[in-house]
Amino acid sequence: MQVSSRLSAVRLTDYYLGGAAMPSRIVESLTTTPVMSELFSDQSVLTAMLAFEVGLARAEAGLGVIPASVVGVIEEAGRAELYNADALAADSLRSGTASIPLVKALTERVRAIDPSAAGFVHWGATSQDVTDTAIVLVLRTARDILHADLTRLESALYRLSEQHAGTVMLGRTLLQAALPTTFGLKVAGWLGAVRRNHARLHAGFEEAIVVQLGGAAGTLASLGNQGIAVGHALARELGLRYPEAPWHTHRDRLATLMCAFGVMTGSLGKMARDISLLAQNELAEVTEPAGHGRGGSSTMPHKQNPVGCALTLAAAFRVPGLVATFLSGMVQEHERAVGGWQAEWSTIGAIVQATGLAISTMVEVTEGLHVNIARMRENIDATRGTVFAEQAMMLLAEKLGRDVAYKTVEEAVRESIIARRDFVDVLAGMTEVTGVWDTSLLKTLRSPEGYLGMAEDLRRNLVSEKRREPSG
Repeated sequence: MQVSSRLSAVRLTDYYLGGAAMPSRIVESLTTTPVMSELFSDQSVLTAMLAFEVGLARAEAGLGVIPASVVGVIEEAGRAELYNADALAADSLRSGTASIPLVKALTERVRAIDPSAAGFVHWGATSQDVTDTAIVLVLRTARDILHADLTRLESALYRLSEQHAGTVMLGRTLLQAALPTTFGLKVAGWLGAVRRNHARLHAGFEEAIVVQLGGAAGTLASLGNQGIAVGHALARELGLRYPEAPWHTHRDRLATLMCAFGVMTGSLGKMARDISLLAQNELAEVTEPAGHGRGGSSTMPHKQNPVGCALTLAAAFRVPGLVATFLSGMVQEHERAVGGWQAEWSTIGAIVQATGLAISTMVEVTEGLHVNIARMRENIDATRGTVFAEQAMMLLAEKLGRDVAYKTVEEAVRESIIARRDFVDVLAGMTEVTGVWDTSLLKTLRSPEGYLGMAEDLRRNLVSEKRREPSG
């Protein structure tokens, strides 16, 4: 399938969502998805770079800066499939940027069609204008792909939380049994984080998706008094916003977006960590969806590994360092930098692809997650009632004072653990307790549903909170 570089603007979302085949790259196989791999492929990047050149010619011709007759020739030569990506990549190592060899190759193709048009290729632009605008065009398509996956993830989490609003489970603090909570509240916490991060990504994309046109030193001098007008026209051609001024060495917009990717991946990593811990055999409260070739072991047929969580956690481990790499490159010299922006392409590509993998993987995990409600109850029962220790202490404190109540309950918990006896039975046999409590009050300590506090109210707060997109 060919992707036209003609665009009245590069809108490649439909092409990428169509599921193009993933290049065979074993080293990268656990770092991206087929759709994201294709988005950052040579063909895609060339398409975006050539879209800049075609869009620039159209914009300038419309303002009379270059002859209108050359536009068709540049469009004809501006098709990505005409260029050898391997040769351009090799030449990029010598020129320091992919745009220089591409502009040279484009100029030669235009010259072969119409020699008089060759002199108007790349008119008034600089190499960084091409690369910066190309990555913005790729990011715009990434935004649409990620938005679709995040919307699907939010829907799956919402359904899961609603389904398990009343499913009681152990809350765990410092990896130890704490108090009863609900699985619905836990899932709603994941949902709230995803929605907040979705809004942050949306805001970051809105700010970062702007055209770059500054010319050699960011003054647009080669375009005379038409520079800003050409910039606006180019932005319209490509469907981008036009910034206040060129941003060659001001990378704050992209940096903010990359940080939003980092926070998103961290939140997804937290979700994956929770699920993988709950999936341990000792807990067995949830299980990832199974399937042919998914989650197996090369030597242990009995295993069902949480591979989705593993991939998401791997992304969460990698992305913070990549974000730090981008931030370190923000310190750029004067009007055009040496080394800073050249480091960004691969860094941005790695961040976006890793985040895309984490999102799509957690969609699959959430939509197919098996929740073992019975096992959740069994794990509560396995504590022999010690999870009601705080409840018992608060009730006793009304009669004995908090300090005495705490020591009394602490002693009962210790005896329950050592003697492997039910906590409430131990408590009922203590003279300090029988003197102030009746049997009916002790019975309230055997129902986890009776000590959930505001869990359902908090869950409803989280699931009812909609993702807010900034205006404008």
